[in-house]
Amino acid sequence: MSAWDNLQRLMPRTAESDTSVDWGRVEQSWGRRFPSDYRRLIDFYGAGGVEDCLGIVAPENRHEPPASPYGGMIHETANAEGAWGRIPKAPEVVGLEPVLIAWGVSCAADILCWDASAEDPDTWPLLVYNRNDNLWRRYDCGVVEFLVRVIRAEFDDCPLGDESFWGAGSALYLNEAEERRRIEQGMDPWTGGPDPFAGMSFG
Repeated sequence: MSAWDNLQRLMPRTAESDTSVDWGRVEQSWGRRFPSDYRRLIDFYGAGGVEDCLGIVAPENRHEPPASPYGGMIHETANAEGAWGRIPKAPEVVGLEPVLIAWGVSCAADILCWDASAEDPDTWPLLVYNRNDNLWRRYDCGVVEFLVRVIRAEFDDCPLGDESFWGAGSALYLNEAEERRRIEQGMDPWTGGPDPFAGMSFG
C-alpha cells in the first residue's frame, strides 16, 4: 500500500476539508511549488490537528497578512529560521544551509519544516526541531509518510517531543471546522465526551 493509502486507513477522515487554497497564488508567493503529498493532505483533510498534539498548518500567502497571528505557516517559518542558527544539530544536518518552510507545530513546541532547497518539492526532506531534545534532525520522507511512520513507531525514536500518537496504530484527525463544530455542540472534540467547560467564557 502507498503511504497515502496507509494514512487514510490509520487516520480516517472525520470531515471534508474546510481549507480552500489557491495553490497557484500561495506557491508563487513562496517562489516554489509545495510537495504533492502535502497538497493532497490539505485538500482531503484540511488544516487541523492530529490527536490534539500535532498541528498541520494551512498554506498561507506570503504576500498577504498571515491568516493566523500565531502558529501559522508564516509565523512558524520565521520561528524555524530563528531557531536554525542557534539550536544544535544532528550530524546529518551540520553545515546545511536550508530553505525552511514550516508545515507543522506540536503541542511540545516542536517545529516541523521542509528543506525547500531542491527544485523538485517531492524530494524535499523534513527538518524537525525537537524542543525536548533541543536538536534539529533530518527525515528523508514526505509529510504523509512521516505521519504514517509516527503512528506506527517506525523511526528509531519518536521525532516529536510529545508521544501522544507515537506507535498508537491509529490517530484522530480533526480539521479546524470539525473541531469547532464539536466544541459548539458541547463536546470535548478529542474524546467525544461532554465538555465540562462548554458555554463558559474565560478572561
